[in-house]
Amino acid sequence: MENKAHALIAGVFTLVLLAAAVFIALWLNRDRDDYVPYEIATKLSIPGLNPQAAVRYRGLDVGKVDDIVFDPKVPGQILVRMSVKPDTPVTRSTYGTLGYQGVTGIAYVELDDEGTNPERLPSAKGRVARIEMRPSLFDTLQNRGLAILVQTEEITKRLNGLLSDEHQRQMLGAFDKVGKAADEIEAIPRQLQPTLAKLPALTSEMQLTLSSVGRLAKEATALTGNLNATAAQLNAPDGPIAKLTTTLDQAQSEMTPLARDARSSLRALNRTLDNLNNQPQSILFGNRGIAPGPGEDGFDASGK
Repeated sequence: MENKAHALIAGVFTLVLLAAAVFIALWLNRDRDDYVPYEIATKLSIPGLNPQAAVRYRGLDVGKVDDIVFDPKVPGQILVRMSVKPDTPVTRSTYGTLGYQGVTGIAYVELDDEGTNPERLPSAKGRVARIEMRPSLFDTLQNRGLAILVQTEEITKRLNGLLSDEHQRQMLGAFDKVGKAADEIEAIPRQLQPTLAKLPALTSEMQLTLSSVGRLAKEATALTGNLNATAAQLNAPDGPIAKLTTTLDQAQSEMTPLARDARSSLRALNRTLDNLNNQPQSILFGNRGIAPGPGEDGFDASGK
């Protein structure tokens, strides 16, 4: 009897467990009917993403991934089908990326929105809308890591070429020249030391010279003032220049008759000299008389 009782209890428990499972399945199916289907088409890698993975909108759980299949129409394209809560603000500018939970490598779909087109994106079972898939942070780091590796390889090649034997000899020669130049520069202060020692005396002499120049400038200023005063006195209406001009005018007016007399005397002297030159005997015999003209006594028409 006891064994039959245990068997009965086990059977009842099994039936209850099956009923609970069926109820839970029905409840889950009923809950899924309220979700809106969307899908993501991408040719990017989706490592770590599996069915039943979470779908989040800016960190909030809004659904789950239903299925992941290859697109039969586009080779190499992957379709990620998911169900999202109807109140999720999925618009035409919404996009998806892959996010990862800690260091476990489990991926989930992260939805975000640029806000450029706030129009809601309608979707239904008969006509499922597609959401853009963008590279995740991991993909970006991977691509940039490859670019960095290529650049690092290029830099390594250049460094190898730079560190060749010929370049090493050139660099050693350059370092040697720099060392010699440093030694020469170090010797410059010692060479300048005597000149620097003379600078105080030169400074004193310069100060004395500047003082002398200042005094000369003051004296030149005073002399200029005196010359200006003298020029003003000379140019005054009753000054020496005006008086001298008046005296010269008077002398010129007095000298004019004397000049006329002198010119008359010079003309007479010239005539006398001409006569002496033409008739030197006139000194002894005197001047000949003037020959009579026509109509006068003694006129000779023959000219003898």
